[in-house]
Amino acid sequence: MTGFDNRRMGGHALPKDAPPFTTLVHLTWEEGRIEHRIRFGHPIYQRTIDRRSRVVGFAPNSVFAFVRWASNDYGTVVSRIDILRAIGRGEPCQTLPFVRPGGDLLLKLHGWPKVERVLQLTDTIEALGIDPADAAPAYWRHVHNRLTAGVEPRLYSGDQHNAWLARRSIMP
Repeated sequence: MTGFDNRRMGGHALPKDAPPFTTLVHLTWEEGRIEHRIRFGHPIYQRTIDRRSRVVGFAPNSVFAFVRWASNDYGTVVSRIDILRAIGRGEPCQTLPFVRPGGDLLLKLHGWPKVERVLQLTDTIEALGIDPADAAPAYWRHVHNRLTAGVEPRLYSGDQHNAWLARRSIMP
């Protein structure tokens, strides 16, 4: 296959034309069966493999949400959301299916009630006029910890976001 190398991702070879140090995510859409999609984030690379699948890539340090859902004849079998920070060269990372090489995992939840709550919190952040990809990574860790413990997470606020932006502007 021209344009691809022999390493594999989601059953497909990885594209050779992706920018260096890009975190690649294999997305699939099969109506009523499989949905792997990006909920938020800003891909810098995209390549269509076929009518049901494509690969998107994220620059180091960018944050994105990867939603996976699947069903069979008996109902939903997978419902999960992962929020990751794309890693730079040589950084340690957690590996995930369909994500190469992996990422800094900020949130990892499964089960529709928890996934739905994260999607609602994402909508709330957007309602503030804030891109969820720009929200403080610590907030996504907070949401992960609280929902894992069965406790309602605090809402993200404009003040919290401004504090994150100020901190980020002085961090190396």
